[in-house]
Amino acid sequence: MTLLDRTIVRLLPAVPKPVVQKLSERYIAGPELKDARETVRRLNAQGKMATVDVLGEEITNEEEAAAIVRAYLDVFADIERCDLDANVSVKLTALGLKFGYDICRANLTTVVADAASRGNFVRIDMEDSSTTDDTMQLYRDLRRDGHDNVGVVLQATLRRTLSDVGELADLRPSVRLCKGIYIEPPEIAYRDFGAVRANYVRSLSALLEAGCYVGIATHDEWLVSEGKRLVAEHGLERGQYEFQMLLGVRPDLGNRLVREGHRLRVYVPFGRHWYAYSMRRLQENPKIAGYIAADTIGRFIPTRRNGA
Repeated sequence: MTLLDRTIVRLLPAVPKPVVQKLSERYIAGPELKDARETVRRLNAQGKMATVDVLGEEITNEEEAAAIVRAYLDVFADIERCDLDANVSVKLTALGLKFGYDICRANLTTVVADAASRGNFVRIDMEDSSTTDDTMQLYRDLRRDGHDNVGVVLQATLRRTLSDVGELADLRPSVRLCKGIYIEPPEIAYRDFGAVRANYVRSLSALLEAGCYVGIATHDEWLVSEGKRLVAEHGLERGQYEFQMLLGVRPDLGNRLVREGHRLRVYVPFGRHWYAYSMRRLQENPKIAGYIAADTIGRFIPTRRNGA
């Protein structure tokens, strides 16, 4: 993390909301479902799939969690009506996890059952380490109840991830494997860049050995190369894995993957909680703030090329 990154993060609360909104336009589809719909249509036209996320981690009561559930039902109806190539990703705190395990389980079951009725799929996102045990248990609960159209996320930054892969192997889960953006204590998470990378490769290899379907979620070009190497070594066909990326991040790399014949799914967040989402991501991972600042400056200041 550079001094510039830390400085940008400290200044974020003072940045006017319209400015933050302008900065986030590339990374968030917009506040309404129609914004997500048009973004997914554009991605589909480029040969890319999508996973839609209704922003809402900042809910404060059960009624707001119920509203998030209704929003997901609207998303599934829209995907079906518009024949979009998309599924959804849900955060358990948005479905009421902080208000009780049973409340969250009931809300999650409603979303997963509606998805199943439409032939769609739900990815349970992974949040900070305070929710990891509940996330793993809820995934197991739903699979035990016969819901096969549900997957989970594992984070390479956590030291427990390889163990989690082993514990889930009997279910042959669909897993999105990412590095993870949460700043966790060193006793439970790797802090060193190289250590996180190494654990990512170990975890991906273990998932593939277990016969799992994996969403290889990364913008790290070295990890993309390792992912392609492992996929080839296991002799996987195109429909047996996918790469995943965030909306607006490294589109050049994503386009290259599509041209090479790999399937790519793009994470498309939308909703009126865009400000809290933007601030949280930037503050939890200051390096992203530096990337966005550099990207924004680059849009207004022409770069010098070929000595010109």
